[in-house]
Amino acid sequence: MSEKIIFLLSVLIFLQVSGQVETSENQVKDSLYIQEVEDSQKPFKILHAEPLYIDLIRDLGARKGEKEWNVGVGLVDNNRFDKYEALVEYEWAPLNRLGLEVELPFSFYSSKESPGTKLNGLKLAAQYTFLVSEPHNTSLALGYIHEFELNKFENYGKGKLFTGNIYNPFFVAAKRWGNNFHTLLYTGPVIHQHFGTASAETSWEINSNFHYMITGTRNFIGVEFNKSVYNNDFDMTIRPQMRLGISENTMVGIVTGIPINRENQRFSSFLRFIYEPKHKHKGE
Repeated sequence: MSEKIIFLLSVLIFLQVSGQVETSENQVKDSLYIQEVEDSQKPFKILHAEPLYIDLIRDLGARKGEKEWNVGVGLVDNNRFDKYEALVEYEWAPLNRLGLEVELPFSFYSSKESPGTKLNGLKLAAQYTFLVSEPHNTSLALGYIHEFELNKFENYGKGKLFTGNIYNPFFVAAKRWGNNFHTLLYTGPVIHQHFGTASAETSWEINSNFHYMITGTRNFIGVEFNKSVYNNDFDMTIRPQMRLGISENTMVGIVTGIPINRENQRFSSFLRFIYEPKHKHKGE
């Protein structure tokens, strides 16, 4: 009997020590990854989890020379027809804390009743991180997106190529809580000015985000709450999501969309493929 008790105690002690070692190793990995992002170069920047659907123009506190390619594909189940989305975007930092982006978003439809397949527009954007607070693990940024709206493919050569402008100034506030928990607020007005109309349509976008970065990895799970207010009409889509690292420079993001009010659409899905070339800085 005593031998069995000693054996069981030995197993329990081994499991406890192993768990502590594994936890300690993961904590070291977390610390090293955060240190790699924050302290390996200057100026200082804070590691924040970036939302996958309404993403940022560039990392908050971006450093000169950083760049990233994104390819996204998605499906929206509308009440009357399905909508297939695709985008290609390139973002880079020409100066410290300044990010720029060029994006080409496409829409494809499965029904003749749809608005029509098209390249939605040419999107140009800039974002500047004006505050990086190391003691509070907090970053604040201002940005602006300008989209030149384009006509449907079937109308090319029959009318105007550009059909309007979309103006979208925005504000970003992000905070990391400890090593794993991340929160972010992305908000601002979206102003649609269609050619041939005297007045513009304005809506407010309020996107709040919560993410948990998996211990010892670059992967995270989280959720976006994408909220829109237009003429006293409130809409919100909840987007659970996860990011998985495939290689050192490549990641994939998986997003599901669940609308609270299903007036126009039901569920949606979105995949984002992210490639970030290694950033060479002075001294390398």
